[in-house]
Amino acid sequence: MRCKSFKPLITTLTLLALFGGLYAQNPDAAGRTRAITTAVPFLTICPDSRHGGMAETGTAIAEGPNGLFWNPAALTQDQKKFGFAVNYSPWLFRIVPDINLFYVPAYYNFGERGGVAGAALTFFSLGNIEYTNDNGIKTGEFNASEFAFSGYYSHLITKTLSAGVGLRYIFSSLIGASAGQPNTKPGQSFAGDVYVHWDKPFRVRGRDLRLRIGGTIHNLGAKMNYTQSSNRDFIPTNLRLGWGLTYAFDEYNSLTFTNDFSKLMVPSAGGNKQVPYLSGVFESFSDAPDGFAEELREIIPSVGVEYWYNNLFAARMGMFYEAADKGNRQFMTLGAGIRFRVFTLDAAYLVPFAQRHPLEHTLRFSLSFQFGDVDD
Repeated sequence: MRCKSFKPLITTLTLLALFGGLYAQNPDAAGRTRAITTAVPFLTICPDSRHGGMAETGTAIAEGPNGLFWNPAALTQDQKKFGFAVNYSPWLFRIVPDINLFYVPAYYNFGERGGVAGAALTFFSLGNIEYTNDNGIKTGEFNASEFAFSGYYSHLITKTLSAGVGLRYIFSSLIGASAGQPNTKPGQSFAGDVYVHWDKPFRVRGRDLRLRIGGTIHNLGAKMNYTQSSNRDFIPTNLRLGWGLTYAFDEYNSLTFTNDFSKLMVPSAGGNKQVPYLSGVFESFSDAPDGFAEELREIIPSVGVEYWYNNLFAARMGMFYEAADKGNRQFMTLGAGIRFRVFTLDAAYLVPFAQRHPLEHTLRFSLSFQFGDVDD
């Protein structure tokens, strides 16, 4: 990637870091595009293959170490004592070949009285950037990257209800000294999360069912900037609500249906981006220029299904829909997983509905490990 100045670089990297929807978004009836943009959008990218294979649903059905990204409160129902995972995805490789996302979570379950503690590192490599002057002569290069380190704790409130909190440090380095921009700096912020989860097994006509409901708010935190100016960008504060229903046909076969709804709690496109942070969070539910109808278009639904055979092999699929003028990410996903004793290997593949979409052929790979039982 080549760049002559700082502003085009930041704009380009921000667009690349977004899911790719901005490259393919469609205007509304009045010819406008109103996708909401934030700083550090990598924080909202689905990092793992299980939930990626179900169209990025996971608020209610989070399990294992990768469940920390979706809803750590759900891990209070996990029967394993300790787990960790390694996740990798080459991101938007149809546009730039060296953008990569890595996610490494781990958790420890202290049992019903002690709760669950976890931590995760998210690293987003934006590749090598070459700087040139006005004559096209190379003046330097820089490897742009962003990362977030998160800590979590969750605890049972009742047998079926649990809650949790998270704290996150965010660092975004998008420009180096070679760019000749002395007034620039890496962006930094702290953010917090809150989580709630309800889990209830029951039987209908002799069959085992399990209903789970979850709610999360991610990235409640300070605005971020990359210069000495007072203008700051919102980070992607995100509200997610979801449910999941698991039906066990017998001791070998089970099927889970899941549905998530998500919304960015930042000012709408066309709204006032310079309002104080908390004002922007609350106003995000009522500041869309076209009123309530546009607010509804800012809600992103996704649905997924997961089949397990003998707790050994899983097959998954899902559908994700974002309004055309809000980013136009509309795709289906496919995924599979295999579990053997302490480890699980998962993969997911994304199929956009539009041809030549930047997200086309997106792959995710996950390897997770879980050890021991809580009662050991």
